[in-house]
This record gives sequence, structure tokens and C-alpha cells, in this order.
Amino acid sequence: MKPRHLLVLAIALATVVAAPALAQDKSIVVSSTTSTNDTGLFGHILPIFKQKTGIEVKVVSQGTGQALDTGRRGDSDVVFVHARGPEEKFVAEGFGVKRFPVMYNDFVLIGPGSDPAGVKGAKDITAALEAIKDKGATFISRGDKSGTHTAELNLWKAAGIDIAAGKGPWYREIGQGMGAALNTASASNAYVLADRGTWLAFKNRGDLAIVVEGDKRLFNQYGVILVNPAKHPHVKKDLGQAFIDWLVSPEGQKAIADFKVNGQQLFFPNAATPGA
Repeated sequence: MKPRHLLVLAIALATVVAAPALAQDKSIVVSSTTSTNDTGLFGHILPIFKQKTGIEVKVVSQGTGQALDTGRRGDSDVVFVHARGPEEKFVAEGFGVKRFPVMYNDFVLIGPGSDPAGVKGAKDITAALEAIKDKGATFISRGDKSGTHTAELNLWKAAGIDIAAGKGPWYREIGQGMGAALNTASASNAYVLADRGTWLAFKNRGDLAIVVEGDKRLFNQYGVILVNPAKHPHVKKDLGQAFIDWLVSPEGQKAIADFKVNGQQLFFPNAATPGA
């Protein structure tokens, strides 16, 4: 075979070998809070995104603190979480490019039917937490540096309670995700703070029900951030930004709004809301 023919054959073989690799490479890793995954939101929106763009999204489901740490290490291309203070710090420290608001729901205080703290129907979350502490009623904390855990700690602080110093046997930190926290609360007839989306999707409720909701301090905003390729050059900047752009686009926002469990909308898109 002539040298030129050999070269053509080599190029053809290289193309055949490289093609699957390139196809497989059209994917990104998103580190995200457990609530976006456990509720089924990703199962709803990701097939729509892939059909439009051909980009596969691989989700690492963690508490927000862990998800941000995954981004800090460069082990994800995008973070999609719900703790605005840590998100802004992530960007300020140069680990993220820009934070985009995506959607919101709210937190709810869940408790047993017996309601030993007598808080059912209250509208003041801090007064409810004070009553739980005063009565020594069992409270399950995720204790995992997640967005929900961060919100819980902020609420204890707003109630004027130093939970690190004031917690007793009634306050149980489990270091696990929202599903595990709800299961633990169900098994022990305890109170627990949950995001409404995960609560609505939760099956093993037992005697649990929402006891406090509607306080404006229970607002729960989600944001999405591209991991900074200046810190981690292997980050798939274009593919990651394509996912972010789709999430905040009218099509992505509609996909989020259309996701429902038992007829109830779990997340409310607000990418266009200034300052969200």
C-alpha cells in the first residue's frame, strides 16, 4: 500500500475511534442539592434539555455545602444549590463565574400529629422553634451543611437561640439528606425543617404533617453557577453555560413550572426577578 493510502487509512481509523469519545464528551457534571434530585425535578427537566441540545447532565446529589465543595475542587462543571450566602461567597472567592437565580419554593416545619410543642397553625417560625426548645420536643436536624441546614441554623439565630450551646438530647443531628431526615422524624415523631418540594414528594409520612408555613423567613431561593474555568481549566465552560442559559430561558423556566407531584407545583421559576 502506498504511503499516502496508509495516511488516509490512519486518519479514517482515528476518526472512527475519536467519534465515540467526542460523543461521550458532550456531557457535564452538575453538583446539586438533594431536593432538586429527590423531588424528581431533574428526572423531568433533563430529558427535555438533552433532546434540545444533545448534552447529557450527570448529577451529583449532595447537600449544598458539599455541592459547593465539589465545585471548589473542580469535580463538577456547574453547581445548582440553595443557600445564597455561601453561593455568593463561592463566586467572590473566584470558584464560580456568576450566580444566576433560577427558581424558589419555601421551607415548612413538619411535626407529629400529637404536636407536643403546641405550634400547629402558627405563622411565626421563630416562636415555634422557641416552643420546641422550651418543651424539649424532639427536633431532627440534617446537620450536613446543606442549604436546608444553613436555613435552619439561621432561623434558630433569628429566634435568639444559640443552638450550639443550647441543644440537648431533644436536638438530634443526623448528618444526612432531606429524605433521611424526614424518615427519622417519621420514625421518632419529631419536628424537622424541610423544603416543601421534598415534603410533597415524600411518601413515608406516617403521623407527620406541616405545622408551620407561610412565614416570609421560610423563603427558599435556588441559584446556579458555572465553576470558574480560570481555576479549573478542564471545566466544560461552553456546555455548562449552555445548561445555565437553558435553565433561565423561557423554555427552561416553563419546564420547571410544569413539574408537579400529585397536581402540585413544587418549584416556581423566577430567573427574571431582579435581585432574586
